[in-house]
Amino acid sequence: MSFTFRDRTPISLSWNELTGAVGDSATVLPVVVAVAVLTELSLPVMLVWFGVFQVVWGLYYGVPISIEPMKAFAALVIAGTISTGELVVAGLLLAVILLALGTTRSLGTVNQYVDDTVVRGIQLGVALVLLETGVGLGLSDPRLVAVAVGVVAVLAVIGHSGQSAFAVFVLGVGLALAETGVPTPAVPAVDAMFMLPTMTVSVQTAEAVLAQIAVTVGNAALATSVLLADYFDRDVSADQLSNSMGLMNLTAVPFGAFPMCHGSGGVAGKYAFGARTSGANLILGAGYILTAFLAVGVIAAYPTALLGVILVLIALQLGWTGVSRTDNLVVVVAIGLLGVLVNLGLAFVLGVLVQQLRARL
Repeated sequence: MSFTFRDRTPISLSWNELTGAVGDSATVLPVVVAVAVLTELSLPVMLVWFGVFQVVWGLYYGVPISIEPMKAFAALVIAGTISTGELVVAGLLLAVILLALGTTRSLGTVNQYVDDTVVRGIQLGVALVLLETGVGLGLSDPRLVAVAVGVVAVLAVIGHSGQSAFAVFVLGVGLALAETGVPTPAVPAVDAMFMLPTMTVSVQTAEAVLAQIAVTVGNAALATSVLLADYFDRDVSADQLSNSMGLMNLTAVPFGAFPMCHGSGGVAGKYAFGARTSGANLILGAGYILTAFLAVGVIAAYPTALLGVILVLIALQLGWTGVSRTDNLVVVVAIGLLGVLVNLGLAFVLGVLVQQLRARL
């Protein structure tokens, strides 16, 4: 089935759009489930917001654009480096910054200071934080981890290693369902949507914003803009993407959403799995919202050891992206190690300073 919307933009609800939606969800669901298990945020509420903005920005931009959790924030809150209250403040601060950058068309200027080496270094740092947390969680049940590793090995042998994290996630859902039975549909708790009373301002809040902005500017705005032009011949500027990220987080973060961004990885995932229109966003948005009404009981029984495996897999993928796409490996590794050993905010600041000094020599 297909139809048109707004400026005659075609929207298809074909099988390819469905598989494209699955390709995007594979990078989102494992992260938000880990956040829900290990923090105060409500999984149903987070899924509702992800679903809403899949639909909103899919229709607005007319392409299969991605809506993803901000991974630096996710790594820090999962690891316990920042609290849920600090996450809420960090998400709102970054939203204001992104709106300001987009409105004044300043992303190009920022990119002159936050170059690719800094972005890759922060990606590696985020990966190492996730890796450390994942290993700790995995130690809670080594036998279950061994089963998950077997699943990953089989997928690698048959050439589907890119789906490992999603496969382990599905395994965990199956085990949780075996314990809880088929869930009874339930409306997400309204009180879980009001996060403003938990807001906390701290030094860690600022550090989290610095770490996330490096990844957001490089990956969620600039790289996504390029991919949308390459894949779909659609002129969506990085400043437009910055505005939409700022707007959705100002709207949703105070009401239980996890900070969200666009992302080149999600766009590439949708495209690789067949999506060619924003129909993939409509399907995925509806899927997230439907899941939100079924998720409460299942999430309580989700095996934390498998969350550890998922975080390790995501960390390895993200870390490899950081180190394999740079000509300055030493600097990238140094920034990444500083991020995990000290903090990501300091790593970001020092990385920018080092790169500016190198540019002047």
